[in-house]
Amino acid sequence: MHTFPAVGIEMIDVGANLTHESFRDDLPGVLERAGQAGVSTIVVTGTSIAGSMAAQALAAAHPQLYCTAGVHPHDASRCDASTIPALRALLALPKVQAVGECGLDFNRNYSPHPSQERWFEAQVELACELGKPLFLHSRDAHPRFADILGNHRRSHPNGLPPAVAHCFTGERDELRAYLDLDLYIGITGWICDERRGTHLLSLVREIPADRLMLETDAPYLTPRTLRPQPKSRRNEPAYLSHVLATVAEALGRPIEEVARATSENARRFFRL
Repeated sequence: MHTFPAVGIEMIDVGANLTHESFRDDLPGVLERAGQAGVSTIVVTGTSIAGSMAAQALAAAHPQLYCTAGVHPHDASRCDASTIPALRALLALPKVQAVGECGLDFNRNYSPHPSQERWFEAQVELACELGKPLFLHSRDAHPRFADILGNHRRSHPNGLPPAVAHCFTGERDELRAYLDLDLYIGITGWICDERRGTHLLSLVREIPADRLMLETDAPYLTPRTLRPQPKSRRNEPAYLSHVLATVAEALGRPIEEVARATSENARRFFRL
């Protein structure tokens, strides 16, 4: 599969779902290809208690991996009194760097809105308590998502910890709201999709250089600029170079410069 690492380029994939069953049989090869493509570090996304435990186990077993621990809004209705204590315990372990993936998803509504909001707020409170960054999900939930974050920012003595809007795909008003909240912005292969991601080619220029991070969201969102497309349609961290190339072209900046800046942002944000 075609990737195009340049000599000396280092990339950090800040969001990859490596606990997904599609990686079960060939994870060593996936990690080797990522390294060969210049992806030096990968943050594995936790989306449930069980998934976050699996992500922590992966991170503990591989030096290039770190992880998050959280409950995705799809799973909010499964949360109970044990959820926050379980996350607090996970977040005390080495290489568990952020709270999340948490937030709101009003697109698929796998969990009712009140349940999503309750457990999103609980995880934001946990991040504030622990001083851990937030790895955030919002889909079709603007402006409610920004309202909740803004309320916590105003009411908490220390404001919000650093937070990233993972896999940003929204429009300008949503981006401006997130930047006003000092969020980092995660860009995926959505920007490589000529059918639905072309608006991001101009919006990415409005993201401050010190707020931009890159991610694959593997195994989802395989960059459509990848040729040939994998027969399995599975995305993997090695393909982050295609996201980098599209972002750099949209910014009119050298690939090396964008790789360096986004990697520095990721190291600072996740305290790598």
